Amino acid sequence: MAADDAIKDHAAERRLFVVRTLVVGTVLGVMVATLVARVAYLQVYRHAYYETRSQDNRMRVQVIPPVRGLIYDRNGVVLADNLPAYRLEIVAEQVEDLDATLDRLDEVVEIREADRQRFRDRLSKTPHFRGVPIRLNLSQREVARFEVNRGAFPGVEIRAGLTRHYPLGRVAAHLVGYVGGITAQDLGHVDNTRYRGSNHIGKAGAEYSFESRLHGYPGSRVVETNAGGRALRELEMNRPTAGENLYLTVDARLQSAAYEALGDNDGAVVAMNPETGGVLAMVSKPSYEPDLFVDGISGDKYRQLTADPHMPLYNRAMQGRYPPGSTIKPVMALAGLETDAIPATKKVWCPGYITLPGSERRYRDWKRTGHGWVDMREAIYRSSDVYFYKLALKLGIDNLHRYGAMFGLGSPTGIDLPRESSGIMPSRDWKRGARDLPWYPGETLNTVIGQGFMTATPLQLAQMTSLIAERGAGYQPHVLNGWKAPSDENFQSAPARPLAPIDLEDRDHWQVVIDGMVDVVSAPRGTAHHYVGQNLDYSIAGKSGTSQVAGLAQNQAAPDIEDVERRFRDHALFVAFAPVESPEIAVAVVVEHGGGGSSVAGPIARRVIDAYRADQPMLQANRETPQ
Repeated sequence: MAADDAIKDHAAERRLFVVRTLVVGTVLGVMVATLVARVAYLQVYRHAYYETRSQDNRMRVQVIPPVRGLIYDRNGVVLADNLPAYRLEIVAEQVEDLDATLDRLDEVVEIREADRQRFRDRLSKTPHFRGVPIRLNLSQREVARFEVNRGAFPGVEIRAGLTRHYPLGRVAAHLVGYVGGITAQDLGHVDNTRYRGSNHIGKAGAEYSFESRLHGYPGSRVVETNAGGRALRELEMNRPTAGENLYLTVDARLQSAAYEALGDNDGAVVAMNPETGGVLAMVSKPSYEPDLFVDGISGDKYRQLTADPHMPLYNRAMQGRYPPGSTIKPVMALAGLETDAIPATKKVWCPGYITLPGSERRYRDWKRTGHGWVDMREAIYRSSDVYFYKLALKLGIDNLHRYGAMFGLGSPTGIDLPRESSGIMPSRDWKRGARDLPWYPGETLNTVIGQGFMTATPLQLAQMTSLIAERGAGYQPHVLNGWKAPSDENFQSAPARPLAPIDLEDRDHWQVVIDGMVDVVSAPRGTAHHYVGQNLDYSIAGKSGTSQVAGLAQNQAAPDIEDVERRFRDHALFVAFAPVESPEIAVAVVVEHGGGGSSVAGPIARRVIDAYRADQPMLQANRETPQ
């Protein structure tokens, strides 16, 4: 043993032991430090996240979207309603392979590409432990098919909710508008916290304009769940605040009557209350079914709408820009009276045409043989173009533009609906800016009869007519009458905005022009007497207009309308108000390629006014205050 002890290297063994001890100690130290760091990371830096995750295993916070406010007409008829519906939601955190789940879901419930895109837009802005809708408004058959296969789709749930419905359908589509699925672009313009859990947002019409009132504020509830995510009991509830119910100035019955009156024609009808500026009816035809857009319109149906040559998505009442034709002659007559360009009683010879000095070109009257001697009143009700040509030479384009602008021509009316066009009331400055050309005298002649560069929307023509009816007083056109908050049953009226009054130097000039408009309908030689003035039991003032679509050569005779292809026929226009003594309704009608204003547009205006008056005995005196 002594020999063995003698050959042992005790120093080396001690060094080896120390090294091993240090290595083991270092490894243990690193492991302990790593464990401490991980604990610190989990308990300090990620405390809030994992606390939420752990609580979510037992408790879930479910967002409760607000009920969207309803839209009513002035008499309480529902224009936009909420109906029960089922939606399919996915909690991304509980789904292992999202794309595979969507593919398998598509075999049970149709999942379109638009649904997937909308889902991913919302998913990117929603915590993964919250449900995000993939399909809205499931049919009963789809609900049943999913329920049978529910076990194959962990993290996918069906929830009850509401969807938008429009009882009047295409009759009021352009006016009421529609809601659609919220997109990433929409979320960029709204308060995201207010839209938590919501699936729809206003896209057009009143639904778009009054989105902030119609959309309420979301609530939430805390529920206890089992390991499978099923709710066991409710622990806490914060109720949502419903959106406000809106009441429009529109009369649903009159809206339907105007829609029917247009028949198969493309065109527009706008009816207003001259005293308040409230829109009674606004129809654009052809139209579309707004319900198609609520839960996402299919690509095929959308392409059908956009490819339709009659453009059903185009709101002609507010966006259609048409040469107003002779409907503006009452305004031009007022300009002549107010500037002393011509006395009302002065007779002017109308041979059927006029030429400018130094030119052989004939500016023709619609009546090629002429009207003979006519004064201003006769020129209005017989619609003498030559009379107004001669008046225009005295007035000049500057005065024509100034008085046209007074009546709102060439500018948006400012109605509380989106995407209104302005039209054109031409001037020297306008042409210089738009065409980089000077103004020519012949263009003044075209302007005075509502042709040439001049265009107006049916809404502008209705406002112009209202201002004449009220002798220069009026209010900005509007469709919002008022609202009721969900917590307050008191009706809140929307304030009307007065327009700048048109103060004439001589208020008797109003009567001259209005008398001429009355004779359009009532005088035997009035342009609309045969078509509008028969069997009247009330007074009506009107003015017809026919705006040229295709020009004629200087020596070419006007062809019969039946011989002209429809797309080349003139537009037919008519404006009117009634009763003359105390105006209650002003109407503007445009029929695209309809031909004669008196014969085609005039009867439509008459039917609208008759429908309005027929309703009066059935309604209370104040139609604009909901009960």
